[in-house]
Amino acid sequence: MGWAAFFGIWAFVSAVILDEFTLPGPLKVWNEILEIVRGGSWADDFLISISKTFMGFMIALIVGVPVGYMMGRAGYWKAFFHDGVVGAGSIPGIVYAIIALVIFGIGFQGPILAVGLISMPFIALNVAEGLEGVDRDLLSMSTAFGRSDRQALRHILIPSIMPFAFAGVRLSFAIAWKVEALTEVFGSSNGVGFQIRFAFQGFSIAGVLAWTLMFIALLLLIERGLAIVERWLFRWRTWEQAA
Repeated sequence: MGWAAFFGIWAFVSAVILDEFTLPGPLKVWNEILEIVRGGSWADDFLISISKTFMGFMIALIVGVPVGYMMGRAGYWKAFFHDGVVGAGSIPGIVYAIIALVIFGIGFQGPILAVGLISMPFIALNVAEGLEGVDRDLLSMSTAFGRSDRQALRHILIPSIMPFAFAGVRLSFAIAWKVEALTEVFGSSNGVGFQIRFAFQGFSIAGVLAWTLMFIALLLLIERGLAIVERWLFRWRTWEQAA
């Protein structure tokens, strides 16, 4: 119903309040999507954008998880990193896009850096929060029963961190994907953002909306996939609650 209402309002505004040139209607945009799909190159653009996003995410995980682990395990590390991490997370995405373009110019590396910078704070803060929520009695018990630090890490700390880390990944993914596309709009020679800019430069509002809707559809599919993976990975929590 929500989508039907959205498209209904869109069609009404396009036909009655504005006009087809200013705001193309849903049917015209749908025909533009079909033309893009028939062209065949859309898959390459989406693959390029997805590759940049996941490369940036890998950088964010490599940096964010250790930083979050140190913040959650020791108060002095939290005092050292906290303000910087929170400050980095509050910077608008467009600033990261501009920084990446200033450093790398028009190229493949800029969007990757922007994704890494915008994602890292969310991952670090969620990992730290997960560690701070660890049951200290379990850690004391593991020590009392002679378990090693490695065993405590594997059986207590990591299971406690993972739900928070995954929540950070899902949150930062939605933000990072938009920043990646924004970086491509400003300075890239390929990807979804480049196609949006190309359509805009050609005064094709229908093209801009078509690429944007395809972008949203892919984002929703990936987000739904992450939700399914999250439920599968943490199904033990459902069993625990049922018990």
